[in-house]
Amino acid sequence: MVETSSINTPLIVGLTGGIGSGKSTVAKAFKALGIDSVDADYASRAVVEPGMPALKAIEEHFGPELILADGGLDRAALRSIIFADAQQKVWLETLLHPLIRDWILAQLQASLADCPYVILESPLLFETDQHQLVSTVLLVDVPVALQIERATARDGNTPEQIQRIIDAQMSREDKRSKADFVFDNSMGEDSIASRVLQLHQQFLAVAGK
Repeated sequence: MVETSSINTPLIVGLTGGIGSGKSTVAKAFKALGIDSVDADYASRAVVEPGMPALKAIEEHFGPELILADGGLDRAALRSIIFADAQQKVWLETLLHPLIRDWILAQLQASLADCPYVILESPLLFETDQHQLVSTVLLVDVPVALQIERATARDGNTPEQIQRIIDAQMSREDKRSKADFVFDNSMGEDSIASRVLQLHQQFLAVAGK
C-alpha cells in the first residue's frame, strides 16, 4: 500500500467484497456520514462509453456484435466471453485496468478537498493494482452461499453464472487474510448504519480528524 500523501490525502479506505456481498450498501452508509465514495465499477463503464478509444479497441478485437444499437457496449455479452476464456480476460484487463486506474485517481483527487478520508469502492481491489492506491482495506464479507443467493435475486443470473464469477476472483479466504477490517454483512441490514459509524470513528481517528 502506498503512502496516501502521494495523492495529498490523509486516508483512502479501499472498500471491497465479492459479488452479492453488499459492499454498495455499506458504501451508502459511509456516504450518509458525509464521506465521498469513488466507484471503480462506474469507472469501468466510463472508460468504455461511446466515443472512447477503449470501446473502439474492444469492437476491433471482439467484433461489432458486441456493440449495441445505441452505440454502447453489450457488457453482458462481453462478460460471457471473458469468463469463458482466460486469455480474452487477460487481453481486456490489459486494455482497461490502466485507464480505470487513471480515472479513479482523477476522481479521488477531486473528492479529497472536503472529506477527512475517501472510500474507493472496488470489487477487484486485490485482483488489480487498485490496492496500491489505498492506505487501509475494509472487506465486506458474507458466506459464498449467501453471495449466490443475493446476486441471483438481484441480477437475474443463474447460480452457475454467479459461481463462475466468484471462481474467477480471489478466494474469500485470501481476501480475509489481506483485509485490515472485515465487515460481516450476513447480519441484518438494520445493523449496518451503527457498525459503519463505529468504523467511521476509527477512520477519523486514523486521519487525525
